[in-house]
Amino acid sequence: MAARAAKPPRFYFNLRSPYSFFALLELERDHPDVLDRLEWRPFWEPDETSEKLLAEASSGAQFPYHAMSRAKQFYILRDVRRLGAARGLALTWPVDRDPWWEPAHLTWFLAEREGLGRAWVQRAGRARWLEGRDICDPATVRELAEEIGLDGEEVAGATDDPLIREQATRALVDVVRDGVFGVPYFIHGSEPYWGLDRVAAFAASLPPAAELPREEPRQPAPTVLAAGRTTDMSHAGGCG
Repeated sequence: MAARAAKPPRFYFNLRSPYSFFALLELERDHPDVLDRLEWRPFWEPDETSEKLLAEASSGAQFPYHAMSRAKQFYILRDVRRLGAARGLALTWPVDRDPWWEPAHLTWFLAEREGLGRAWVQRAGRARWLEGRDICDPATVRELAEEIGLDGEEVAGATDDPLIREQATRALVDVVRDGVFGVPYFIHGSEPYWGLDRVAAFAASLPPAAELPREEPRQPAPTVLAAGRTTDMSHAGGCG
């Protein structure tokens, strides 16, 4: 029997997360050859509409989000400052007064359609972490998207576009099926890699670009304990 075609390595990113932002910078600096080989996948905290569509599409599945403790929030603030300083970056810590992540993340689907998916992730990341821009504001998202060549009217209507919402729902279903619980999150074959401190290991796991790997056989999923929405499951290398 012929082997199934291998899935490309996947990179789950999030435009909110500083660790996802750092991971992309690290890939660009240390592993630029990897970027074009990745299947980019968005991960974001869904709004009420997205949560409803996800539940309808996947038998009541819920997005794997866990509220962050106050102590962890303060730790991450210090940790991100250290990581930024070590990279020579003057970060601006954004204040998310009315967080709504759909405008920025649904814009990615428009950008990806035009071959500008990576450009959008880069532009939105710089805007949030280096320029102090509010990427939850639809007007800001439109302005940034127009800078990279996207149609402003399409961007403004993305959250009301049924086709974009359908794509977004499929993406959230993939988050659940792939067991993603935080970012940055990479998958190569059946092996997951979570966190900023796993970027190098993930890149090292990839064969030379000239090789065409076969898909690995599926491994049984590990047993995990159920966790409530307030469970703190992440660490300094990633946002959960």
